[in-house]
Amino acid sequence: MGTYIVVAHRTLVGRHLLEYAREQAIHEPDTRFHLVVPVHHPSGAWSEGQVQAKARQSLDEGLAAFADAGLTVTGEVGDASPVYAVSTALRNLDFDCDGIIVSTLPPGVSAWLRLDVERRLKREFDLPVTHLVADKATSLA
Repeated sequence: MGTYIVVAHRTLVGRHLLEYAREQAIHEPDTRFHLVVPVHHPSGAWSEGQVQAKARQSLDEGLAAFADAGLTVTGEVGDASPVYAVSTALRNLDFDCDGIIVSTLPPGVSAWLRLDVERRLKREFDLPVTHLVADKATSLA
């Protein structure tokens, strides 16, 4: 059995991520996924309630998509920093984690790539980190 943290926001219900998760579940029976959706603070005026509601909506969509794909899934809304959000999730989970899956928008569009999130996750945690990149159609949605 494998247990993976999936950290994503706009790409959480992307085909690339769901296909990868299904493939993992085929190779490791009883695989489960814990979704972590960091809040996103957009430019301009916003309230903390709006930011939390948007992240919760993304999480709910992700939970539904993973469940519809036949995957065992839990999840939470996390801090705006993807690295801190994963750290918090790892501290609060009541099970061991076998790896981290980070899903980003493509280069040139992804703020997480500009922040070097993949490398920071690898440096911070003693877990394998898999980086998946959404296709360009996802970035336009």
